[in-house]
Amino acid sequence: MELLKKKEKITVGIPQGLNYNRFSDLWITYFEILGIDLIISDNSTKKTLDEGTFYATDDTCLSMKIFMGHVKNLVGKCDYIFVPRIANFGLYEDMCTRYYALSDLVENTFKDSGQKFISLSIDVKDGIKEKEAFLDLGKQLGFPKVEALRAYKLAKKESDKKFEELKKNQRELFKKDGEKILIISHRYIIEDPYLGVPITKGLENLGVVPIIGSIVDRKLALRKSEEISPTCKWIESRELLGSIEIYKDKIDGIVIVTAFPCNLDSMVNEIINRKVKDIPILNLVLDGQSGFAGVETRLESFLDIIRFKEGRL
Repeated sequence: MELLKKKEKITVGIPQGLNYNRFSDLWITYFEILGIDLIISDNSTKKTLDEGTFYATDDTCLSMKIFMGHVKNLVGKCDYIFVPRIANFGLYEDMCTRYYALSDLVENTFKDSGQKFISLSIDVKDGIKEKEAFLDLGKQLGFPKVEALRAYKLAKKESDKKFEELKKNQRELFKKDGEKILIISHRYIIEDPYLGVPITKGLENLGVVPIIGSIVDRKLALRKSEEISPTCKWIESRELLGSIEIYKDKIDGIVIVTAFPCNLDSMVNEIINRKVKDIPILNLVLDGQSGFAGVETRLESFLDIIRFKEGRL
């Protein structure tokens, strides 16, 4: 995009999909410190999925379709929609390959809408670290380097603080009564109001304490992941694998939640099913077609198996 004048007041829209759950605290705080007005897309609903399915190609995963629906929700409501390109954070810290071209894909999909977009690019393997990406974003927005750097540092500190709070709150969950079920799923799935929240709520209604695998000490999880797969290259998958090693002695079972058809998860989930022993595992694949009733029945049956095995049924 063209460079903006520093004092030009603009509104930026942020879609609640894909990377949003992982990075929203960083993004929102950064923009707010710079004095930029924000619009966050509405929570996911069936309408979000239906509209996203219309704009997405047939081979894209359910989560990508949801994301496209969130973009559609923002079109015409803001000056720019923020769609970052996050390729990797270094060796063996790759993101899903769809993220590589996400900004170009979205911009071309909605090129006839008149909507403008803004992006940043994080690609450590190509020499673009997160800090440099945010400095460039600030430059695009018309801010001097010193202001963009200050905003990034403060936003990073706030983001890290909030994630520490999430981890602390999750540690407290182990003190609660009820079976502890580790949910292996990306946050953009399990925290999505339409896709994943009904699953965690369903488990809670069954007297279970859901433990989110993606809320974990990330550095420790990356090291621990090598005990299951020393060659996995995707950072989020490695964190999930590591969370199994970290929590395995504190849980009663594992529920793997995947959005169809995720090629990355299909391989990682197979690794889990082959390598993780002596822990009951339930695989749930969400396709956007079936309702929650079938999922609820499978959760109930899975819990009955765990309770029977532990002599509590």
